[in-house]
Amino acid sequence: MSVTSMTGFARVEGDSGDWSWSVEARSVNGRNLEVRVRAPPGFDALERVARDAAQTRFQRGQLNVTIQAKRLQAARRPRINTDVLDRYLGFSDALLAAGRASAPTLDGLLALPGVIEMADDDDDAAERAAVSAAMAGSISTALDSLGLSRRAEGEAIGAVLAGFLGRIETLTVAADGEAATQPALIKARFERRLAELLGESVNVERIVQEAAAMATRADVREELDRLSGHIAAAHALLSQDAAAGRRLDFLTQEFMREANTLCSKSASTGLTALGLDLKAVIDQFREQVQNVE
Repeated sequence: MSVTSMTGFARVEGDSGDWSWSVEARSVNGRNLEVRVRAPPGFDALERVARDAAQTRFQRGQLNVTIQAKRLQAARRPRINTDVLDRYLGFSDALLAAGRASAPTLDGLLALPGVIEMADDDDDAAERAAVSAAMAGSISTALDSLGLSRRAEGEAIGAVLAGFLGRIETLTVAADGEAATQPALIKARFERRLAELLGESVNVERIVQEAAAMATRADVREELDRLSGHIAAAHALLSQDAAAGRRLDFLTQEFMREANTLCSKSASTGLTALGLDLKAVIDQFREQVQNVE
């Protein structure tokens, strides 16, 4: 069985030079493939890398890829913000000229807020490219791990779907047996109806119409045959190595259509009960199919 879920999670950490980072990839159910990427400042190109990598691996689901990066403290150096210092000196010159202050000292100036600041060392283009490439590798690893997570959950979902299909098949066989009793029930019902009509003025055409309507209503062979065909198709979809969520979703609609018709044609409480059980199991099957890629 080769079912893949649309839900999963993966996290990968990495480092290169003064940089360290983490990549988180998570996905949930979605009608189509939708990829959202959050890249750290200065690494905007990674957004396209992550988006392209996701599109080559997945067909459906809402994917979120978050990349967080930081530089080691050792790569930060103190520096003097000359713009801030010049503004302080401009204030002091005016106060000195007015005789309202003494000349500032160096240690006093350096202690003023904003004069000394920590700044990142500018890494060269080659270093930044190497870090970006290493992050791209982590993105690829995270998406591969996400795929494994989705497949692992898909195996569990596949087992559940197979169980529901087995239940649908069992109910279909039981409905087939119950449907075999319908002609006798219809015959008895028609005989009663015929007796009622004969008590009135006899209308042969009306009798024929009543008989035809009852016979048509009693025939559920076509619905049961289609249900059996849909069961075989569902088993085939679950065993194939391809995304089958959309087709399984369509197939559940066909299942439900046949079950509804079966209930509407039922001439016995036993067949009606089986039809209702079928509808309940099909609905459970449909809920699980919403998780399949």
